Amino acid sequence: MGAQDLSLLSLASLFIFLVPVFYINRQLKLAMNKTMITSIVRMCVQLSFVGIYLEFLFKFNSPVLNTIYLLIMISIACQSILKSSNLKIKKLFIPVFFSLLLPFAFILFFFNAVVVRIDNLFEAKYLIPIGGMLLGNCLRSIIIGLNNFYSGIQKNEKVYLYSLSLLCSRIQALKPYFKESIMASVIPTIASMSTIGLVSLPGMMTGQILGGSLPIVAIKYQIAIMLSIFYTEYFSTILSVLFSLKVGFNELDVLNQDIFISKG
Repeated sequence: MGAQDLSLLSLASLFIFLVPVFYINRQLKLAMNKTMITSIVRMCVQLSFVGIYLEFLFKFNSPVLNTIYLLIMISIACQSILKSSNLKIKKLFIPVFFSLLLPFAFILFFFNAVVVRIDNLFEAKYLIPIGGMLLGNCLRSIIIGLNNFYSGIQKNEKVYLYSLSLLCSRIQALKPYFKESIMASVIPTIASMSTIGLVSLPGMMTGQILGGSLPIVAIKYQIAIMLSIFYTEYFSTILSVLFSLKVGFNELDVLNQDIFISKG
């Protein structure tokens, strides 16, 4: 037994609540309405296309097509990460791509092989949804990690250079910024794990219950996916900083200003 289907009319009924939202924004002179409309339209269009494409993927269940789709997802995620971190895509795409790909692929296939124990590790109904959850959460963590790391050095470059002048190695001089970026990136997930089940019922667990799974089965899956998300976020953030150092700094260990997107 699956979840109750939603008619287009019942789905459209949710848009009624946009009326008071738009009214309040207008009264408070919040310039958000245009952005909200654009985001909502994009969400609906993108999810509609994804729904059609996922039906195609699930039907053919081709390892090659599934892998290509995941690589495309990672590429789009990398572009979003760098853009949100105010870093140039051309300069740092490759380091961030591999920093995301390596932990993501390892955790994803470990999840399918050891945790779920499916025969076909490229099974579309496991590979794509689980991969999407891992990537979606990594997106936020790596953005926070990279942004904190490089913006912190930018703001305190004199302190960093002073540390180098005291004969500290680049790694030693960068350690405070590295620690701060890792902490900032994983704290939201740690906080979420500490309150999950008490404050909210997470999406995967809710989806499985609506899909007919027993609550205890849904809980097991949710614990597994939360741990997998945390590990992927943690290692991806660390690697994204480490892999970007070669491009981010010159041979004199000075921060390369040309990695940043010009705000002018």
